[in-house]
Amino acid sequence: MSECYLIPASECVVEEEIKHSRFISILFHCSDPQVMKIQLERVKHRYPNASHYCYAFVCGQPTSSLSIGFSDDGEPSGSAGRPMLAHLQGCDIGEIGVIVVRYFGGTKLGVGGLVRAYSSGIKQGLKILETKLKQLRYPGFLECEYAQLTDVEYYLVQYDAVIEDRVFTDKVKVSFSIGKGQEEALNRDLALMSQGHLIATFTSNTKK
Repeated sequence: MSECYLIPASECVVEEEIKHSRFISILFHCSDPQVMKIQLERVKHRYPNASHYCYAFVCGQPTSSLSIGFSDDGEPSGSAGRPMLAHLQGCDIGEIGVIVVRYFGGTKLGVGGLVRAYSSGIKQGLKILETKLKQLRYPGFLECEYAQLTDVEYYLVQYDAVIEDRVFTDKVKVSFSIGKGQEEALNRDLALMSQGHLIATFTSNTKK
């Protein structure tokens, strides 16, 4: 499993007219199917009374098939959603969704024409879509003295860890997530800082 992959950094919109029909392709970051539902409602509000709102999404890593989906939204079966999904699965970008809005212009395109039309904006959009690298992170936990917290947080920041919670009792319990491969180096620095008293523990479950 890859420890990092590209995801969309911003929304991208491509608009074109094909045989009098208006096609608007919106590509965006989609980390969960619920995000698609929310985006779909927003797009319908932004572009009201369209003939079709077809969509596709890959919510995990680029190669993941666990959280994917598509909709033809009334277009002939296989003419919109499935080819849209195929383009997303082949673009090597994860957590990506696309909605293509169509305003019918009176000319029928046929299944082949629809496949090309619904694919066109996605192909153009993928060429200009801004992306960023997502690092998979794994949960970690440690306990430290109050006086050690500043140093602990310094090292966590140095290793690009995300501090998720601090619980203050007789000691400070720190929950965080960190990229795989950084655990050993972090524990080495914590041990040097605390004369061997501090050690973080990790689990293998990935964090989103």
